[in-house]
Amino acid sequence: MSDTGGDRARLRRYPKLPVWVVEDHQERTEYRKLDYACSLRWPFFSSNLAPPHVGPANQGGQAPLLSRQRHFYHNHQKPKLALGSGESSAAADGDSCSEGRRGDAVTPKSDHACQEPSCSCSRGQQSQNTASAGAILDILKTGDAFVLDIDLDFFSVKNPFKEMFTQDEYKILQELYQFKKPDSNLPEDGLVDVVEARTHQLEDLEAVFADLCDGDSEETVQSWASNPGMESLVPLVQSLKKRMEVPDYEMVHQAGLTCDYSELPHHISTEEEIEYLIQSVYFLLKSLPKPTLVTIARSSLDDYCPPEQVDMIQGKVLDVLHSLYGTLDTHLVYSEESPPS
Repeated sequence: MSDTGGDRARLRRYPKLPVWVVEDHQERTEYRKLDYACSLRWPFFSSNLAPPHVGPANQGGQAPLLSRQRHFYHNHQKPKLALGSGESSAAADGDSCSEGRRGDAVTPKSDHACQEPSCSCSRGQQSQNTASAGAILDILKTGDAFVLDIDLDFFSVKNPFKEMFTQDEYKILQELYQFKKPDSNLPEDGLVDVVEARTHQLEDLEAVFADLCDGDSEETVQSWASNPGMESLVPLVQSLKKRMEVPDYEMVHQAGLTCDYSELPHHISTEEEIEYLIQSVYFLLKSLPKPTLVTIARSSLDDYCPPEQVDMIQGKVLDVLHSLYGTLDTHLVYSEESPPS
């Protein structure tokens, strides 16, 4: 099949809608590549758990077209549909830009671009607007095909580090990794200085905890703590060593990377809230054309989606897809990869 203009790629058609269910967010890209067409667009339901799920600037792939804020993330604010421009969804050079917390666009002047120097995007990827489902429907109708991408942590999400560390330890991490938001009117050269300072800060902290992995003697800790801004390292290590025989300092650093001026989203949904979100997704998808392929990320092994809820949520999502699109060709990749018990 070809367009009258002769420049559109042939679309893949399946007798049953393929649904690939994987465990980790990054695994989805492999199955997206199965269906590259001329103009693939990716509606994307996610809790926006950046920075752990923000891809580096040199990572291949395309940015999601659509993400929806969590209903319950901050002061129970109303959900928003964040829409990227068509150009940002299909950058010809493969430049990718993942979205930041709470649906923010990542631009050279955005907070997240300064917090996470490994994340970057081109100037053509700076457009982001709030849009209605009707507007999204019109945009999708102009494309050849799209992949529907669903993160199950959209329905219920937790910050696993809050269970991993004590309140005092987590507070120290926030102090060590704190990031001051740049002024919105700061010129480009000022922003360069902010990014460079943040880069050096994170590199120094990475070096600290890498050194502690090799040995966390009092002498080593005191040596690092003598540096400006590192004083709280002493009580942090002391607390960790009281609770753990061998602290996992690599994990401590990973937890610190999520601390700046805000926190990871944390809202373990009730069954009623999950059902409400499921119904919201159903009515939105009902207004959209049928996708070419669906990818689903469970995100349960890293505890972002509560393990005790993930199977129930997955079942409800698959039921929605079946009710809308008929028989599914479901591939439970996470199950195939699980070691025998």
